[in-house]
Amino acid sequence: MTKRTTGGMTRREALAALSALALSTRAGVTAAETSNNGFKGIGIQLYTLRESAREDLPGTLKRVRDMGWEYVQWSGMPNLPAEEIRAHLDDAGLTAVAAHCGIEGFENNFEEEVAFWKTVGALDVAPGGMMRDCRGSLEAWLRGAARLDAVGARLREVGMRLSYHNHDWEFRSYPEDPRTKLEILFDETDPKNLYAELDLAWVQVGGADPAEILLQYTNRCPVIHAKDVAERRLLRGRQFMPLGQGVLDWDAIFEAGQQAGVEWWIYEQDNSQGDIFECAQESYDFLKKHLLA
Repeated sequence: MTKRTTGGMTRREALAALSALALSTRAGVTAAETSNNGFKGIGIQLYTLRESAREDLPGTLKRVRDMGWEYVQWSGMPNLPAEEIRAHLDDAGLTAVAAHCGIEGFENNFEEEVAFWKTVGALDVAPGGMMRDCRGSLEAWLRGAARLDAVGARLREVGMRLSYHNHDWEFRSYPEDPRTKLEILFDETDPKNLYAELDLAWVQVGGADPAEILLQYTNRCPVIHAKDVAERRLLRGRQFMPLGQGVLDWDAIFEAGQQAGVEWWIYEQDNSQGDIFECAQESYDFLKKHLLA
């Protein structure tokens, strides 16, 4: 992929400058927090295999482990008690490091919800987007940010982290504020209470540069979705691809992710042109080559 230039600099030099700026402007960041040693591993977002899991959850999880995956994010799976989820994962030799869930459970039954996800093993949790009643206006969006910040503060006290998963529409703005919705959300919340579970393909579709956004939120994106997307559109959406086969600039992304302190690279693919298990295998091999070699 051709490297773009910015203001006479190469794209690599521009990314390095942006990284230095991000680090210098974050008050209270220690040397340990800005090290490049935060990487923990790669995983698969089980939503990718949701259709297979509806038919055969144990068989699906076994195939995941046979591909080489060890870590998963629990999402889009059958609705089961926490103990059963953990048993299925243990039987397959898998470990849940993250989960997608709404924040309403934490708002209404905090202790029970915490116990549920700790039993599963997922200490990083994230809603799949802003709550529906907090999207219609800037005032509503700020109300949603306050709710997320409050839940994140309580989760921090019990050793868990709350993140926010974006789509493309968070890169739009409200008429009253020139910032993107994503910028507003993270400007109006405490970095220790709300993290950025950046979905890199949706960042690209939203018109932003995934590597630059990673650097913008240095030390605030411990879990991200590694996702690739085709340039062409489908009739009613986007065509997602195995990692490395779409339009994202992965060389720049991996470099930025290291600088930004990404801990978990979670592969996700919403749809596929062929066998989704083949896509998952190709994506595992891609991440293994670039991050585990």
